[in-house]
Amino acid sequence: MPYIDRATLDFLVYDWLAADALTAHERFAEHSRETFDAVLDLSARLADEHFAPHYKLSDRVEPSLDGDAVHVLPEIADALRAYAEAGLFGASFDEKLGGAQIPALIHTASTAMTMAANIATAAYPMLTVANARLLTVFGTPAQIDVLARPQIEGRWFGTMCLSEPQAGSSLGDITTRAIADGADPLLGPRYRLFGNKMWISGGNQDASENIVHLVLAKVPGEDGRLGAGLAGISLFAVPKFLPAADGSLGEANDVVVAGLNHKMGYRGTANCLLAFGEGARHRPGHAAGAIGYRIGDVGQGLAIMFSMMNEARIAVGVGAAALACRGYRHALGYARERTQGRASAARKDSAPVPIVVHADVRRMLLAQKVYAEGALALVLYCARLVDEEAAASSEAERDIAGQLLGLLTPIGKSWPAEFGLAANDLAIQVHGGYGYTRDFDVEQVYRDNRLNPIHEGTHGIQANDLVGRKILRGNGEALALLGERIDATLAACGDDLAAECAALRTAWADVNDTIAVLRTVSSEAALYNAAAFLSAFGHVVVAWLWLDQARAATADAVVRAGRRHACRYFFATELPKTRLQFALVRSGNDMAAMFPDACF
Repeated sequence: MPYIDRATLDFLVYDWLAADALTAHERFAEHSRETFDAVLDLSARLADEHFAPHYKLSDRVEPSLDGDAVHVLPEIADALRAYAEAGLFGASFDEKLGGAQIPALIHTASTAMTMAANIATAAYPMLTVANARLLTVFGTPAQIDVLARPQIEGRWFGTMCLSEPQAGSSLGDITTRAIADGADPLLGPRYRLFGNKMWISGGNQDASENIVHLVLAKVPGEDGRLGAGLAGISLFAVPKFLPAADGSLGEANDVVVAGLNHKMGYRGTANCLLAFGEGARHRPGHAAGAIGYRIGDVGQGLAIMFSMMNEARIAVGVGAAALACRGYRHALGYARERTQGRASAARKDSAPVPIVVHADVRRMLLAQKVYAEGALALVLYCARLVDEEAAASSEAERDIAGQLLGLLTPIGKSWPAEFGLAANDLAIQVHGGYGYTRDFDVEQVYRDNRLNPIHEGTHGIQANDLVGRKILRGNGEALALLGERIDATLAACGDDLAAECAALRTAWADVNDTIAVLRTVSSEAALYNAAAFLSAFGHVVVAWLWLDQARAATADAVVRAGRRHACRYFFATELPKTRLQFALVRSGNDMAAMFPDACF
């Protein structure tokens, strides 16, 4: 069973987001609908033949630590080897870097398929691709050749190392230090790193030849002390094995696994506590300290790392949407096959009916559909903005796409994570008692998806980013640009969608009224109910995307009916919830912030 309905995916990619039109841009001129279909067909086949078969096995057989080595299920390595041989690690990279230069829209649709089939295995290429992309943007030509190209080929994997045991998401409190250690003749300024990093997905494994860790660390000041807050935070590429001049692997770097984290989901993804500069097992150049090559200038590390963080945030949203789609497909299939109860008007001695007949089951299925497919539409729209930015013919067009993408990134990460999980909860409910047994996949799908509201910044962190940085510190231009796109959808809708258009106008006015109130209060008070604002704002954005899909669904009668009925359901049952949330935000309710500590 395909875990993402291909007809739905094709509608979103081609009929709604017009992937074909991207080939009119010079960047994608070598491609066509045929090449896009070939990528999606290949991805579907890899998902079915290489990713899905070990989904449950990798949940039972977790990575294991043996001294300094982390062993993962051999089937994971086999799947990733097939993925690399298919060229999908490098699919979205420029041809000059050995990539296929396909649009982000197609790459995201491709990724969604493998994530739906096996999110834990798909996490390795997700992080590797984001790591390599950062290096291609901010690295020197030599750093790109030595450190990024092997990742683009899928031979080496990549990680991002931000959090520390004592710091978590508070990156200003990291204590990993980087001590200058001369310069490598090829890779530039060299440092010795000392410290610990926690929650490192893919931190070690035996599925790749090498691993490139992108590590945030502080460079001490002239007095030898680490600066307070964000001062001195820089970015370093720290390979597991140091590359030799001829590209071969040299000695082991001073990076060891201090422990494995055992998670409720994503169990096939090795999640590590890494120790840098321990000096006990590996001493490159006969000295303690993990050798790292600085990317960019001193003090620029966090700003550079945000490029990888933002790509990873959207990727987390893709994974959450994919898992929501998988759970929905499981629940739909089960509801059509499971017989239980009878229709209310049926005779008592009549045969039981499939549970899909029952109104409450249909409610749960439809709620899953609008959450899962709404989330998928959202992340694909974000990918389309990446393509608009990359293929823009002017700086003005590039700026518009970039601003919209920046505004939507916290929503593209958090809304699928929040409501994709809600969809998976309903999938378990549809299965009844069987839903929370291991005989059916939906309990694992839920556990896997439960990590996504935390991955790459919690819901609260994304909410503070949206309200505090993207909206209140901005000049309102990004919000106005989003309003223009919403207005374009409203203008293009016919009379049969008039009620939904009116509801969206009201909701968008609610957004702007709420923001106007937030601009009148202190920056601290503005964040009291930022999480509620993020959820509500996300609902308004997804309502717009459902309406735009309903507008675009004209070619096929069944597709048209499906998009419009789902759109109307979202507007009838979900969009009204935002009124109370926006009212709460406008009220400035401070009950949680001011609740006495002793009363908890």
